[in-house]
Amino acid sequence: MIKTEQKHKMEDWLPTSAKEVERRGWDSIDVILFTGDAYIDHPAFGAAVVGRMLEAHGLKVAIVPQPNWRDDLRDFKKLGRPNYFFGVTAGAMDSMVNHYTANRRLRSDDAYTPDGRAGQRPDYASVVYCNILKELYPDVPVLLGGIEASLRRVTHYDYWSNQLRPSILADAKADLLVYGMGEQPLLEIIRLIERGVPMESLKTVPQTAFMLDKGTPLPKNKNWKDLPLFSHDECLTDKTKYAKNFRHVEEESNRWNAARLTQDVGQHTVIINPPYPPMTSGELDASFDLPYTRLPHPRYIAKGPIPAFEMIKFSVNMHRGCFGGCSFCTISAHQGKFIASRSKESILKEVDAITGMPDFKGYISDLGGPSANMYQMEGKNLRICQRCTRPSCIHPNICTNLNTDHSAMTELYKTVDKHPGIKKAFIGSGVRYDMLYNNMASSEEKESHKAYMEELIENHVSGRLKVAPEHTSDQVLKIMRKPSFKLFHKFKADFDRINSAKKLNQQIIPYFISSHPGSEEMDMANLACETHDMDFKLEQVQDFTPTPMTVATVIYYSGIHPYTLEETYTPRSKDEKLQQRMYLFWYKKEYQDKIKERLKSFRRFDILKKLFPEKDAKKQNARPKPKSAKKGRSHSQKRKYK
Repeated sequence: MIKTEQKHKMEDWLPTSAKEVERRGWDSIDVILFTGDAYIDHPAFGAAVVGRMLEAHGLKVAIVPQPNWRDDLRDFKKLGRPNYFFGVTAGAMDSMVNHYTANRRLRSDDAYTPDGRAGQRPDYASVVYCNILKELYPDVPVLLGGIEASLRRVTHYDYWSNQLRPSILADAKADLLVYGMGEQPLLEIIRLIERGVPMESLKTVPQTAFMLDKGTPLPKNKNWKDLPLFSHDECLTDKTKYAKNFRHVEEESNRWNAARLTQDVGQHTVIINPPYPPMTSGELDASFDLPYTRLPHPRYIAKGPIPAFEMIKFSVNMHRGCFGGCSFCTISAHQGKFIASRSKESILKEVDAITGMPDFKGYISDLGGPSANMYQMEGKNLRICQRCTRPSCIHPNICTNLNTDHSAMTELYKTVDKHPGIKKAFIGSGVRYDMLYNNMASSEEKESHKAYMEELIENHVSGRLKVAPEHTSDQVLKIMRKPSFKLFHKFKADFDRINSAKKLNQQIIPYFISSHPGSEEMDMANLACETHDMDFKLEQVQDFTPTPMTVATVIYYSGIHPYTLEETYTPRSKDEKLQQRMYLFWYKKEYQDKIKERLKSFRRFDILKKLFPEKDAKKQNARPKPKSAKKGRSHSQKRKYK
């Protein structure tokens, strides 16, 4: 059961019902937000952030969480029509990723729902919510946002229907789409609406997308260049054109001064305005410093805990964005590759708020971000960054213009540790260990790397440190945009050395992915050998799941790498995926016979011997030796094991 502090009143949350609106004495609502998640008034949940930001601007805002779309639609009608617009988001996850596993099996739970109950939002929730609202209120503008809409703003491969789908705007009857993190475009939209500009005229707001009739002249903006993409119909008939499109989309999504993208879809054209520059520290602070209760709405008190909230309620997000650019990850497509960092004062203010929560025991679960160690990192010369088109600042090598100094993080960790209400602050986000071995760094940066590693391992590991090498094959890692596995060996050696020196008993927990584009079965067999030799029995593993707006998904669908246009192998069938996955669990008896059978079929007796040395040795000893046998193997035996 969820507890709320006694000091909070119902009015401390944004209203979710007509009764709560009435208690506030409102005779109308300016903006009504619909979300596929439960309403948790916390800066980690998009609907709460948008609602609080609009409220701070002076608007009357209400939230309808997880509306019932199956009945008479009373949830969509209960608050009436807003003065400004309806806002729609599927929630903190793409609804299809939320609903289905990598094998397209329906999940039995939903982390963003009380008690983890499944079935509280529809498939393609953004489309369903938008279309219901437009059916009920055809004259009220609908503004679509959130990660599902953001990642589906152009032609994209939808794994669950196994087809290319057009921009979500072709299916969702939304007037305007906000992609990425929404604070900057939403404030501009509100400013223009308050000046009397109607929603249908908002065509030049950065970081928004909309539909026009094909052939309609583009809205004028002298500062933007236009970049037309191959049409959706062309992508349907030519996978190479789809792959080429993606490169433009990824590069322009991560440029400081990007082009406006256009794509024809049937008799319409999707217009995607370029994104805003990265948020300043002050802008980000303003978002995090809003008066969140940091708790689920009281409507859930008797409905059970919300797993996603339980996981992050004592964590602190220090920054947004990630410049890793991993091929399978959607973070940079939504948050961007440039890092926007909060001020130290804002972070410590949130730490203060956490220490006042009713069931806080003194332990911060995570002091991190999308990646743990990118706080306050940016280019040494920002003019170079403003012209850059690289999707990753650290692959295939660390950019010489990137400042990888970890001092600000190390000092912040120490400051949080000194807080009287904090016993321990752990780092739960994944650490990018490759930045700790930046050969191009200055001597000062290299010293900061050592100091950070010492501080992290000695004081901020909760027994197990999460890192994500993802694979061991250099060929696969190159496609993933991840560093060589040799660096993981180096990091583990330093981790073990520091643990030994400090007399700590801590573990590294590595994450790995099977069935990633470029990964062949023997790559997974070699991964099994590497992890066997390092005495890892893997727990944190996953099958590659194609999600919209990633390099890996483009390869999965098209068979072509969007940057090199080279054909790239991808395991797609159920059998191929299962054959790859089983190597992650070489230590489990139920997989061992099958692994042996597959290795023998490939004549990889070398790997077989490495994975199961004791059993093979026993079998060898049990065999009667031929009379002519001398010390060592016979010629035929030697050839067998080559």
